[in-house]
Amino acid sequence: MGRAFEYRRAAKEKRWDKMSRLFPRLGKTITMAAKEGGPDPEMNASLRTAIQNAKAQNMPKDNIEAAIKRASTSEAENYVEVTFEGKGPHGVLIFIECATDNNNRTVANIKSYFNKDKVGANLVPNGSLEFMFSRTAVFEFEKTEDMDIEELELELIDAGMEEIEENEGNLYVYGDYKEFGNLSKKLEELNIDVKNASLKRFANDSVEFTDEQMADIEKLIDKIEEDDDVQAVYTNIA
Repeated sequence: MGRAFEYRRAAKEKRWDKMSRLFPRLGKTITMAAKEGGPDPEMNASLRTAIQNAKAQNMPKDNIEAAIKRASTSEAENYVEVTFEGKGPHGVLIFIECATDNNNRTVANIKSYFNKDKVGANLVPNGSLEFMFSRTAVFEFEKTEDMDIEELELELIDAGMEEIEENEGNLYVYGDYKEFGNLSKKLEELNIDVKNASLKRFANDSVEFTDEQMADIEKLIDKIEEDDDVQAVYTNIA
């Protein structure tokens, strides 16, 4: 499902200085959540999760509070979520999620990244690739010494968990995206300190590429991820 690539990207991003782009993206997510469900995180689970994720990335408290306040301004009224689907170099599948206050700008930018690619990238109509990805609720938290994994599995299966796995001392819980709320609530009840909670898309069939092909692919992905309107990029890389 492309999870190995997700882990590699996460490790790589820790080495990159991406705070200048990460904080605005986290802030936009907070603003949109507050706009949708209200500014009180106790009454708004989506906002509570967005704040939790921001804190896990060491986003300053002032930035978080400013993002919540922004939800009541005219600036927040213009945010819309849009997606793009395309085929990148060497046939890699690319699914892009954006949040924008200027759709024309975002469309023009995303098109330009694909059009300027020298190795045959092109956008495809929405819906062409979406069915090739599974939308999944993902929760990440640290594995502590007192955790009984078997007991935890039993608790979480009842809340909609489909799989749990460990990677470098962290546990990852996966479930259908419709179970996001149930899983989030259950983890809170179990007093588990979730480091990150999100909805991700994993390719149903992942593909391995050579190092030379990956150089072409990552060049395009990096360019897309640099765009301020882009919230997430998913691929079918193994």
